[in-house]
Amino acid sequence: MVLMPSRTKYRKRQKGKCSHLATSGCFIEFGEFGMQSLGRGWITSQQIEACRVTISRCFSRKGKVWIRIFPDKPISKKPAETRMGKGKGSPSIWVNVTRPGKILFEVGNVSKEEARKALRLAAAKLPVKTRFVERVERV
Repeated sequence: MVLMPSRTKYRKRQKGKCSHLATSGCFIEFGEFGMQSLGRGWITSQQIEACRVTISRCFSRKGKVWIRIFPDKPISKKPAETRMGKGKGSPSIWVNVTRPGKILFEVGNVSKEEARKALRLAAAKLPVKTRFVERVERV
């Protein structure tokens, strides 16, 4: 299952900058424990799916997993051994632009030790540094 938008306004997008901190999705909203990004970068749809499979395998049909990120940015790539020029390549993968502070995954209905173990295994599959966070009641 590859995550990608069903349709977008434009087929190709510019690279852009990945500066600043995350302004939305910084707090745990659904589960009790979560994985928070400490670095910035692109997380591909394959990496998100690998994390989801790892977490669900670790829980063995118990607990609940929420994926808080979605790959909505197309990354284009030119074919191998192609000369320079002739326009931009076709979209090959979909990524999510991740900034520090963003909650990537949330889990619930499991113990703290199980959640920490599952999220640690999933974090090994991501290109950004992460940390384990617990839900804090906000006022």
